[in-house]
Amino acid sequence: MVGFISTLKDDRSSAKAGYPFTISHRQKKTAVQLRQIALPFLLLLLVQPLPSHAGNAAKKLFIVTTVAPITNIVRNVSGDYANVTGIVPDGTDSHTFEPVPADARLLETADIIIANGLDLELPTLKLAEKITKGRVRILELGNRILRKEDWQYDFSFPRERGHPNPHLWPNIALAMRYVEVVQDELIALDPVHKKGYMANASMYLSKLRKLDKATFDCVKTIPEKNRKLVTYHDSFAYFAPRYGMKIIAAVQPSDFSEPGPREVIRIIKQIRNENVPAIFGSEVFPSKIMEQIARETGVKFIDQLSDDALPPPPENSFIGMMANNMRIMTAALGGNPGCMTDVDTSNIKY
Repeated sequence: MVGFISTLKDDRSSAKAGYPFTISHRQKKTAVQLRQIALPFLLLLLVQPLPSHAGNAAKKLFIVTTVAPITNIVRNVSGDYANVTGIVPDGTDSHTFEPVPADARLLETADIIIANGLDLELPTLKLAEKITKGRVRILELGNRILRKEDWQYDFSFPRERGHPNPHLWPNIALAMRYVEVVQDELIALDPVHKKGYMANASMYLSKLRKLDKATFDCVKTIPEKNRKLVTYHDSFAYFAPRYGMKIIAAVQPSDFSEPGPREVIRIIKQIRNENVPAIFGSEVFPSKIMEQIARETGVKFIDQLSDDALPPPPENSFIGMMANNMRIMTAALGGNPGCMTDVDTSNIKY
């Protein structure tokens, strides 16, 4: 190499002196040898992949969820480290929801599918199992955190039908356990962002603890004789025992139809015997029967509770939904709805 450069310098000097600049046979041969040595190294540099961390940084986890409360909980834990898509439209009856063909593609391409479980989303999970064939992790939160002996069965979910009441999330203590499970699952899938998931979960759990405390405070303002719930759908079976409320009745039968005359008469008698001050319907379950029961018994009918439809901004969150439920419930039962004033209903910032 040194000899080749030296020879070139000599020839260039000759050219400056007026002689023509030529490359000798020996120089040509040396140049060819250099190209033969250098070319493989250049090709090797070109085909080398980018460092693995660069590829991982560009690709976020793709998480498919089901009902709006679960979707919102997952988004608060995942933050900006994942793309989260909920396939059950907000305000849709989650028990009867049937996935559409476009949902199949989402399920098939997910890194993980996170559902409530306890048979809430049976059509969706059956489709997911069929099309993913075990390739995609399916996490059923309710089945993970609750032992079978703690499953609730009731009027809307009788034991003989074999499907437990799946509405765990109105019990904020159980919702917090959902958060912990989601955090652990995301870390297992994406350990690079472990600190981020843990920080998000920690901030979100802090918000949920304040909501939990405020819910207890709300119930304390309700006269003890009024701490009773009659709802259209049995969505508060896990909520009531935690916060010192009593479920008197749920109007909707297990097949999600309207109740028959005999059931309506039974519910009217229960309301009168228990001196219930108000009964609660839902925006998702509009019911003429509830209106009839309210007229017959002379109690207030409030059809604004929600167990799976998030409120509009600025309270478009799971915490916002539960805070709104408590304001409505507390006011209707004779308590002070101001108990939710200090609850931060916003999602975590990321």
